[in-house]
Amino acid sequence: MPNGYNGKILRVNLTDGKVWTESPDTLTYRRYVGGSALALYYLLKHLPKGVDPLGPGNLLVFTTSVICGQPIPGASRFTAAAKSPLTGAFGESEAGGWWGPELKKAGFDAILVQGRAPKPVYLWIHDGQAELRDASKLWGKVTGESHDAIKAEVGDDKARIAQIGPGAEKLVRFGCIINELRHANGRTGMGAVMGSKQLKAIAVRGTQKLPVGDEDGLKACQKWFRSHYQRQPADMHDLGTPRLVTGLDADGILPTRNFIKGHFDKAQDIGAKRMKETMFVGAGTCYGCPIACKREVKVAEGPYQVDPRYGGPEYETLAAFGSLCEVSDLRAVAKANQICGECTIDTISTGACIAFAMECYERGILTKADTGGLDLTWGNAEAMVKMTEMIAKREGLGLLLGEGVKRAAAKIGRGAEKYALHVKGQELPMHEPRGKRLLTLSFSTSPTGADHVESPHDPFFESCNPDGNHAFGPVGLLEPVDRLDLGPKKLRAFLFGQRTWGLYNCIGLCNFVGVPIGPLALDTLTDYVRAVTGWRTTLEELYQVAERSFQMARVFNYREGFTKADDTLPDRLFEPLQEGKIAGQKLDRAEFQRALKLYYQMVGWDAETGLPTQAKLTELGIEWIADCL
Repeated sequence: MPNGYNGKILRVNLTDGKVWTESPDTLTYRRYVGGSALALYYLLKHLPKGVDPLGPGNLLVFTTSVICGQPIPGASRFTAAAKSPLTGAFGESEAGGWWGPELKKAGFDAILVQGRAPKPVYLWIHDGQAELRDASKLWGKVTGESHDAIKAEVGDDKARIAQIGPGAEKLVRFGCIINELRHANGRTGMGAVMGSKQLKAIAVRGTQKLPVGDEDGLKACQKWFRSHYQRQPADMHDLGTPRLVTGLDADGILPTRNFIKGHFDKAQDIGAKRMKETMFVGAGTCYGCPIACKREVKVAEGPYQVDPRYGGPEYETLAAFGSLCEVSDLRAVAKANQICGECTIDTISTGACIAFAMECYERGILTKADTGGLDLTWGNAEAMVKMTEMIAKREGLGLLLGEGVKRAAAKIGRGAEKYALHVKGQELPMHEPRGKRLLTLSFSTSPTGADHVESPHDPFFESCNPDGNHAFGPVGLLEPVDRLDLGPKKLRAFLFGQRTWGLYNCIGLCNFVGVPIGPLALDTLTDYVRAVTGWRTTLEELYQVAERSFQMARVFNYREGFTKADDTLPDRLFEPLQEGKIAGQKLDRAEFQRALKLYYQMVGWDAETGLPTQAKLTELGIEWIADCL
């Protein structure tokens, strides 16, 4: 067993209540490391083709990784993966917090959950032991209530709990998983998969010490980080991700009015400064991380009271419920965020569904007879909050919107499809490809549907320089690339950016700690892995792990019926952007297709089928997945 791992995978069959362990070999750990790569290994090995994502045949996988649980910043993240009920493709979502490290300390590197429990249950894992417990009395409770009840029942206030609320229980297709009430595996509907299995929660508690290969080397890495990170005014600790609201608005790329506009004239009302002045009460953090970027907010009076134990809205949430719906009441946005946390539904998809409904309402496709009397006009904060509740409860129009914009538009008809902005069935995140062209590739080629964390965004590559004094200098990105460029230099930048953030998803590292956002350099990350495992590894080998994950996800999707025709973008992005600094900008279809064609060649995909070539699979040591086709 390599250092940094427990050497145990927990297997759970909910149908018959059986719980057992397996021990992967060293080659499996080194080739797939953890996170999304290890999750895909198990999904391709054990998940049959064509299963119903909300049926008992789906396999839900939780994976940690090699550095998770070590006392180093950013090493808190874990992956939840399955076939997505939202897209029907590979579903994957990462979360930080404390749950992943606690699972490692409890003695397990991953959990594989199959089947469907005959009645609601939760899984209790503690220091190498695991058991299923009755959760019938918890079913239907919001996360705060069940969080407290589970801790009381297991008798350990230090237990960490990943769970679902009523929205995911009712199978909202973008239901998410929440741990510690504020850290979300947000996208692709992994909470709905838990709901379909009648698995309410997984509580973990561990006291075991994780072995490392080189204690002195690990201490040297910790010392390096302390010397290279200092909190600054207006940085991620001070203002968190909400600082992006006014910055993106100034650049004309704040998604507004369902991506019609790039400017919201009330952006400052939902931005970081206003949050800090009116409701901010503290900066939350994750295991071992000094950055503490999480927001904790409180609203004690009025119609939108908010409890700080649920954290606070991040940038994506502020834009999805705020500018995308043209809502400027920050209290209402914070309330919608809390509803999503209580009921475990993804804030991005929820806000996007409401903006879609608002546009359909404006254009006469939906009426008050469809909305249950709600006036779904742009900027109506009360209607936005009410519709969030309706989606979480699957009531009225919320029942339909809980299916996601693709299915909702198909059901509504009458031209609604034009206003349903998604890729592969997943709603667009809150970033504007017309002003950051790299996102055209991030959104269109991501195996999970439109994804804003597929690669660092364009501004990070504008400061590349021939001196190599840049985050990506070590991999040879030496020329600045304009954010509106979509030529060969941008594709080269995207390729290395995608590998880097793909590696973070495999290794369990937070994007806010690793470059280019955080200070942790690529060579120091490699030193981390060497120190923990004792392996003589290189950045090249670690990049191959990320590439394996990406290629396996491509094969998974092809097996489930997706083709190169699904590497596309909504029509709206090929229309001129309205308002803001870059008003009039639009994507060019011919340029986009040229970029896709070149990208296929760069990653080793067949030009006709869009599939990885046998040569590429062989190069990566995963030729066995060809049998999955």
